[in-house]
Parts: sequence; C-alpha cells; structure tokens
Amino acid sequence: METFHRSEREVVEVVDGVYLAELVTAESMSVQYFRFEPGARVPEHSHHHEQTGYVTDGVLTFLVDGEELRVGPYDAYAIPGDEAHAAENRTDGLVEGIDVFSPPRPLSDAPI
Repeated sequence: METFHRSEREVVEVVDGVYLAELVTAESMSVQYFRFEPGARVPEHSHHHEQTGYVTDGVLTFLVDGEELRVGPYDAYAIPGDEAHAAENRTDGLVEGIDVFSPPRPLSDAPI
C-alpha cells in the first residue's frame, strides 16, 4: 500500500484560476485534487473517463446539457464517460474538492 499527502504533490494551474494535483494513480482509477479560484471556469469538454467527485469547500456550478447543477460542500457527483460538461466558480470564495477518474486519467491528459 502507498500513501501520499497533498503537500507531496505538485499543484498545476491548468486554466486561469483552476488548479489540479494528481494525488494517486492505481491500475483502474486515479484521484485528483482540484481548486477553483473565484470566477474560474473550465470550458465545456468531454473525456472517455467516468468521473466522480466530492466538493469539500465552496460551491461549484456544472453546466450539463443546458442545465446548471450547483454542487456544494459535502456534495458528491458522477459524470458518465463522454458526457460534455463545464464547471465554474460563481462565488467570491475558493472551491476545493476531489475527483476520481476511471480508467485513470493522468494530469497530463487533462482536456482543459
């Protein structure tokens, strides 16, 4: 078994105000930390990976099929593979959380 602390992982700005860190990658899944600064937005994209996540702080607004879905602290979500989605922080505070991808999605493959 391997263990890692977030402070041991490089946090990379992938688009303006959106930061990701690859926490751990296993054979069938990967776990990433995310942070959105106020006003930050990930443009619409899709990927073959199934994506589940959990917001620990703040409120993240997802845009899926013309719908707006707000996800706040202690809320979890699931995005099927190949489903187009965008996300943005419309608040004045930080949004932080965790994403899990299956199959594993290396940070270098982030479509954003």
